[in-house]
Amino acid sequence: MMEENALQDLDILLSSKSGVQEFRCFLRSEFSEENLEFWLACEEYRVSRPRLQGTKASNIYSQFINPDAPQEVNLDAETREALLSGMDTPSVDTFNQAQQRIYSLMAKDSFPRFMHSPHRMASRGST
Repeated sequence: MMEENALQDLDILLSSKSGVQEFRCFLRSEFSEENLEFWLACEEYRVSRPRLQGTKASNIYSQFINPDAPQEVNLDAETREALLSGMDTPSVDTFNQAQQRIYSLMAKDSFPRFMHSPHRMASRGST
């Protein structure tokens, strides 16, 4: 089980423009920024106008979910299949399950590494 403080720290980081930028730079250095980019795209999708959701959903699927996607995220087959079946009629919550899985991956894997990285330590020292 993830420590609640770590989840709160990740939430705080993701709600800050500078925090997202720091995390993105770190993930880029590890060649693993696709999870953050997917999470951000889902956040944008959720607040988009309904008439734009079909196009945005298709773009997210092509960019992150499709097996030959340029920034394919690591999702289990069940989540991937559920997404595929929902792509015909996308709704505001189409990506919720996948976004939560990616959030959990970031919270368990890349975020703890980020918090202990020299990059994060240096940026904390300069503020």
